[in-house]
Amino acid sequence: MTAFQEEDYTKRFDLSLWKKLLKLAKPFHKNLWIIAITMVLSAGVDVALPMMNSYAIDHFIAEKTSDGLVVFGLLYVMLIAMQVGFIFLFIRESGKVETGMCYHIRQLGFRKLQELPFAYYDRMPVGSLMSRLTNDTQRLGDTIGWSLVDLCWGVAFLVLCSIQMLILNAPLALAVMLVLPPLALVSWRFQKGILQSYRQVRKRNSQLTSAFNEGINGAKTTKTLVREELNNEEFHEIAEGMRKSAVRAATLSALFLPIVVSLGSLATAWALLQGSSQVLAEKAGQIGMTVGVLQAFISYTLQFFQPVQDVARIFAELQSSQAAAERVLTLLDTQPAIVDTPEVEAIFGDNFHPKKENWPALHGDIDFEDVSFKYQDGEKVLEHFNLSVKAGQTIALVGETGSGKSTIVNLVCRFYEPTEGRVLIDHVDYRQRSQLWLQSNLGYVLQTPHLFSGTIADNIRYGRPDATDDEVHHAARMVGAEPFILGMQDGYDTQVGEGGGRLSTGQKQLVSFARALLTNPAIFVLDEATSSVDTETERLIQQAIQTTLEGRTSFIIAHRLSTIRSADRILLIHDGKIVEDGTHRQLLAKRGEYYRLYTNQFRDEAGRALLEREAQTGTLSA
Repeated sequence: MTAFQEEDYTKRFDLSLWKKLLKLAKPFHKNLWIIAITMVLSAGVDVALPMMNSYAIDHFIAEKTSDGLVVFGLLYVMLIAMQVGFIFLFIRESGKVETGMCYHIRQLGFRKLQELPFAYYDRMPVGSLMSRLTNDTQRLGDTIGWSLVDLCWGVAFLVLCSIQMLILNAPLALAVMLVLPPLALVSWRFQKGILQSYRQVRKRNSQLTSAFNEGINGAKTTKTLVREELNNEEFHEIAEGMRKSAVRAATLSALFLPIVVSLGSLATAWALLQGSSQVLAEKAGQIGMTVGVLQAFISYTLQFFQPVQDVARIFAELQSSQAAAERVLTLLDTQPAIVDTPEVEAIFGDNFHPKKENWPALHGDIDFEDVSFKYQDGEKVLEHFNLSVKAGQTIALVGETGSGKSTIVNLVCRFYEPTEGRVLIDHVDYRQRSQLWLQSNLGYVLQTPHLFSGTIADNIRYGRPDATDDEVHHAARMVGAEPFILGMQDGYDTQVGEGGGRLSTGQKQLVSFARALLTNPAIFVLDEATSSVDTETERLIQQAIQTTLEGRTSFIIAHRLSTIRSADRILLIHDGKIVEDGTHRQLLAKRGEYYRLYTNQFRDEAGRALLEREAQTGTLSA
């Protein structure tokens, strides 16, 4: 279990980022407008109620009369009813925005993950991606649905309240408003620390999710290597880092809000002191204010700092949410390293809107023309590489680890593109065709097959959901998988479990092989497909190779050289170059590097076979 390195975000409050986030809320602009209007009207009611109370004190109580009380009561009830209605609309529409934003962002995020190439997944941990599309996305939904709406009410109330206070008593209102500059200074001083702390919280949370993911998936390896204590220490370090960052963020927020409250209380006390003097002056027949006006003014003063406190709270929440927004938008803004040109998309469509009627048939001629390639921040793996493969040929690639075998296959499949040079499919640069066109004609069997939750039949038809049961059964028979499938209690309806955990490695590989075959690919790739299976499964796969690869252009990356003896061409790759090229017989006759590898491996396999026979016959010596 190791902590991964993730992007660090160092910007202060970024208005452009929030503008970009609000663009994601475009499907909910109608709801947001309803909320905004509702909040402004609600703020208007909140400002009107103290004036109603002021009128009641100065008219009904001070003058000891009930004239107009019925009309006053009806108006008061109407204002309260309006407020109830506004609150209902606010909660309903905000809930729609919150859940809708989460749904929308996750849809966009999942679609983006389908578009991104292999290179992105090589450097991005699964836990980080899961955290962005779950925790971070939920945080953004809460922020857009509730916090920004509260901010709208707070600003509207502050403006209306300020206007009303200035109308009632301008000098006293200006004295109260002198508190605002210190509040702005406090906010500015605290925002940097709060933002940095919450960024660390979000970053540590991703590391925590990744650690959980690795710990669960690697549980068997952990136990066999007795790493429980060490893993626990590493996890504790990540969790402790997140706890400290969260405590620091909470501490800063806890300091921030009391300061706002204290300043507001001082302003209220000052307004009460000065207002009381003016009430006494009014009673003495001088120019001052009535008790009702003082009550309204103090009510405004108390309420004036409530939205200020809310804005302060929302501002702190925005600091936290900006860290989540940065991480989510970084994912959504990631541009795939491999993209089709607009001209290609116009003719052939994109991954989600293919124009299959314009797709040419793929025959399988493949040419590398002076191809050089290097991975990001790495040395060149291929340099001036040339290779010509005829349609229907089976090409086996052998060589030591890191020699460039997988790179060649990945370039053929356009999982990566050449740094220099061209790859031609049917004598046309494959960048002049869509990625989906090429990859729809690929059958790829990995060394470690991945099955999806569902039945065996579901997994075989994964690449062709419209395949009939007969076609699924035929594919399974072609690769020799049907005997073990029918031997299970539910046959093709057997649940494979998460990741295919209910099947053996060999069984998963046969299902994976049938899945690739069902799509009827023109180009077939077997990447160490037999290296992790038992001898019997290897024999079944070899038989399947003989029948299924016929007529298809095929690439076999092989560790067990016995599986490639029937290949049309065997290429020995060393440091990204072809050092030997020929059939199995031709390369053995040369007595070169392939001959050495094959004979050494043959001796090892022969020795193992002898031991197995001795064990089975009981003649193995003690």
